[in-house]
Amino acid sequence: MLDGSHVSKGDQTRALALSTIAFTVCFAVWTIFSIIGVAIKKELGLSEFAFGLLVATPILTGSLTRLILGVWTEKYGGKIVFSLQMILTGLATWALTLADSYVMYLIAALGIGLAGGSFIIGVAYVSRWYGPGKQGTALGIFGAGNVGAAVTKFLAPFVMVAYGWQGVAQVWAVGIALMGVIFFILAKDDPMLVERRKTGVKAPSLREQFAPLRNLQVWRFSLYYFFVFGAFVALALWMPHYLIDVYGVDVKTAGMSAAAFSLSASLFRAYGGHLSDRFGARSVMYWTFGFSLVFLFMLSYPPTDYVIQGKDGPITFSTEMGRWPFVVTLFCLGFFMSLGKAAVYKHIPVYYPKHVGAVGGLVGMIGGLGGFILPIMFGALLDLTGIYTSCFALLFILVAIALAWMHMSIRQMERAAIGKTLDELPGLPEMQPIHIPGKTVMTTHTLDDWRPEDKAFWDEKGRKIARRNLWLSIPALLLAFSVWMVWSMVVARLPAIGFDFTPGQLFWLAALPGLSGATLRIFYSFMVPIFGGRLWTTLSTASLLLPAIGIGYAVQNPETPYLIFMVLALLCGLGGGNFASSMANIAYFFPKAEKGNALALNAGLGNLGVSVMQFLVPIVITMGVFGAMGGAPVQLADGGELWMQNAGFVWVPFIIVATIAAWFGMNDIADAKASFRDQAIIFTRFHNWIMCILYTGTFGSFIGYSAGFPLLTKLMFPEVNALQYVFLGPLVGALSRAATGWVSDKFGGGRVTFWTFLGMIVAVFGVITFLPTDGTGGSFAGFFACFMALFMLTGIGNASTFQMIPAIMGREIPRLMPNLDAAASRKQAERESAAIIAFTSAIAAYGAFFIPKAYGTSIAMTGAPFMALWGFLIFYAVCVVLTWVYYTRPGGLLHDLERGRPSAAPAQA
Repeated sequence: MLDGSHVSKGDQTRALALSTIAFTVCFAVWTIFSIIGVAIKKELGLSEFAFGLLVATPILTGSLTRLILGVWTEKYGGKIVFSLQMILTGLATWALTLADSYVMYLIAALGIGLAGGSFIIGVAYVSRWYGPGKQGTALGIFGAGNVGAAVTKFLAPFVMVAYGWQGVAQVWAVGIALMGVIFFILAKDDPMLVERRKTGVKAPSLREQFAPLRNLQVWRFSLYYFFVFGAFVALALWMPHYLIDVYGVDVKTAGMSAAAFSLSASLFRAYGGHLSDRFGARSVMYWTFGFSLVFLFMLSYPPTDYVIQGKDGPITFSTEMGRWPFVVTLFCLGFFMSLGKAAVYKHIPVYYPKHVGAVGGLVGMIGGLGGFILPIMFGALLDLTGIYTSCFALLFILVAIALAWMHMSIRQMERAAIGKTLDELPGLPEMQPIHIPGKTVMTTHTLDDWRPEDKAFWDEKGRKIARRNLWLSIPALLLAFSVWMVWSMVVARLPAIGFDFTPGQLFWLAALPGLSGATLRIFYSFMVPIFGGRLWTTLSTASLLLPAIGIGYAVQNPETPYLIFMVLALLCGLGGGNFASSMANIAYFFPKAEKGNALALNAGLGNLGVSVMQFLVPIVITMGVFGAMGGAPVQLADGGELWMQNAGFVWVPFIIVATIAAWFGMNDIADAKASFRDQAIIFTRFHNWIMCILYTGTFGSFIGYSAGFPLLTKLMFPEVNALQYVFLGPLVGALSRAATGWVSDKFGGGRVTFWTFLGMIVAVFGVITFLPTDGTGGSFAGFFACFMALFMLTGIGNASTFQMIPAIMGREIPRLMPNLDAAASRKQAERESAAIIAFTSAIAAYGAFFIPKAYGTSIAMTGAPFMALWGFLIFYAVCVVLTWVYYTRPGGLLHDLERGRPSAAPAQA
């Protein structure tokens, strides 16, 4: 690695100075639309979204080109690549003045975006002139070229007033092209390139350069940069428009005010590099994220009027941030973002000294994409909510996620290094004076010795512990399903209590919990080995309080905005995510011979929450269960009363009890701990993806039909009081799953799955047959009976597909990892089986979104749900073929196992 000792100080200064000036010019051109875009918006009469797209388009090109420009810089050197990039950008900027339509403006903007690719060229070029001890400072000085955004905001408004926006584009085009020529004349090839040419060593191949991109750490760095740089670009583009609309200032004042943010977010980057060299990049990132959270919270708080009922009457006051406090807060935010930008790129040459171009290019590309995506999201949020500060609220959430991920990664690293020592510490700092290591035994819920496949261990104490965890997991999962699917009942009654939503809006509300729940399952799939089953079950169960309480308050006011209901619908997905972590957790406790039945009980009785909810909610909403504490009822048109808030409030006491029980009664298994990287191997397993398809056919159908059944029944058979019957479907599906796990253990999950899908094809055909056509005909009895058969079959299939996974991995791991001994192979199979069980449940949960949405789309397009149902039938036929080809046919993976041995016992496979 280059240490900088054989490079003269003058050459280092030349390279750094030229690169910084060039980057400043490029950045000034890259953000040109932040000023001239205002004039173009007025000239073309653009909407907020169209304006956001135009402003963000150069950021897209600048982001996407960073990866390839970084690779080219590694191969050909920064001198030639930097020069050509600036000259081509100058030509594209001049071409902007020739555009005569919105489309042509967008095309020209794509060319201007090449200016944004200059960053990674400079990083790869400058880093080769300095050793590790000075790279942070050097790259920080180079990165201060972000000040080009402030240059544009300072100078462009005056040029535009004098010569129009076309004059700005022409001056900026000439400036960047001229800088490209100067750079080519004065710059030198970097020492690494010169050395490579002398020795005749070939440039690294694309494969070699892209190899580090497989590391999750690189993508974590990318998320950091998505905020510190992407949000900086987005705000630099968005702030002039924001200031003009919110504070009513002219374009020159807006440009000057926004420039304060651009200055602080740029100039202090050099200082951030110095701090990273001195105190470490990790500490600087903590400062960045911590202070950013505070400032973004302040900025995201909208102007608000308050009315407090005091003893002498109403007390009114309001909060609103004035323009100067706003500018000062934004300046402070920019300061810490500039520190963060330097800190992120301090990491890269240290961790990946031979791959700065590729790694830095990816990180820069993701960060740059933030500058493209975020302005569009700012515009969309403004159109959707009408709240200007929504852009800062979005960034607040983004920073919270980045900080949490960074902290968890650091804690995981610390635990890997000194985990045993940490476990010996007392639970509370106050206990340290009385804690004597080796003598004072700390109470722990972690099972250090867990051998469920050892019959003696299992019979002596294993079964008792496993069953206790199972019976504590089941009610927590039941409540999770209840909260997840309660929205389907709430949505069906919203019109009756005064909410004027269209059928399309109602179907969206019914589908959103499925979408968020399925997405959360992907993340929840890997949480148990990282956090431990006990802690994660406690946290995930407690999180259900958010949607439960939120629903209780939102439905009491018919003026509650549709956006609030969308947020609550998404929060209900927290219940859907719990299934993945719950199943992964229970899978660790039981031996393979009993795993199918244990998972069936956990999932089946957990699924029962849907039916419990659909049975309980229609009852509790007709009475004042919580008295005055629960709020007043809604008066219906027929004279009745409805306490719709009880649909949410009724779960609150049960959630609290389940949370406490999980914390005090459940256990963690020490051997079940694994990092995300350890579990991510399942993404390379072919059968993981096949099982995702099959489980989507079973569980995806169960949860999707559960979500859409009430509304579909109400629309197709309006004369029937559907809410009296719909709970029976999920009840049948849940009980059939819980009761048939033993069938798959005895006859084989593959065979049961095959016949289940054949039965589902017949049942769906029956549903199609009994539906009314054009509002006439049809049979509710036939329709209902076929749907009950569907629910029963999905329950059986849910149990059988999960029974297949341990059996499949029990056979695949010895083949894929022949170097492992029997114990290690069994442990690896258990770990991957648990991860696949959780991940397949995540993918399958999207059925809760797609099935209701498919109904809505089919009805909107054809006036009936037939198109959706025929699509489901075809999908089940595909599942039949996959099950037969890969698992049950002679020669299939499970054929011999299931035919030759009545008890699957995959542990012996």
